[in-house]
Amino acid sequence: MLMKKERELIVKYGRKLSTTGLTRGTGGNLSIYNREEKLMAISPSGIDYFKIKPEDVAILNIKGQQIDGDKTPSSEVEMHRIFYERRMDIDAIIHTHTIYATTLACLNWSLPPVHYMVALAGLDIRCAKYATYGTKELAENAFEAMEDRKAVLLANHGLLAGAKDLPNAFNITEEIEYCAELYYRTKCIGEPIILPEDEMILMIDKFKTYGQKKK
Repeated sequence: MLMKKERELIVKYGRKLSTTGLTRGTGGNLSIYNREEKLMAISPSGIDYFKIKPEDVAILNIKGQQIDGDKTPSSEVEMHRIFYERRMDIDAIIHTHTIYATTLACLNWSLPPVHYMVALAGLDIRCAKYATYGTKELAENAFEAMEDRKAVLLANHGLLAGAKDLPNAFNITEEIEYCAELYYRTKCIGEPIILPEDEMILMIDKFKTYGQKKK
């Protein structure tokens, strides 16, 4: 099977999005880009994550042309493809409609550094300008707003996160949703204290050596 490993990972993490409450129903999409083969594996459109099989995952080339799989790929192909074409540091993307991040997106607010974990994705999380789902305009807006970041809010839509691989993209998705919830809750009580830029720069640097390293 073409891109068997990547297809299996998309099935695994699609289900994980559901079980952790990061998506509902068939909302959102995931993809992985293999730079050596110049091929993208992306979740199919409108299928329950627990019913998706590896062979249902669509395989496309970098131009967005489907070359394997008989299921229609996600409508957000362009929003994934643009990052693989223009960002060499991103080889996996997760797009979700999480509650708290999407709440901020519906207000057209950015997520400030209310917690140091925001630094996993950058100094803050910008909100991209609204555009209809599945369009090139939305892809361009997301790409522009995610410059020097690993996540972006999509106005009146949801959250998008990218990383070197799917586990890291999932981690960013999970942590940014957590920070969005913190921001929502603190705004309900009072005015949250936002971390200064120099502290966030320090956090970004510290995260470069965080966790276990391969020997």
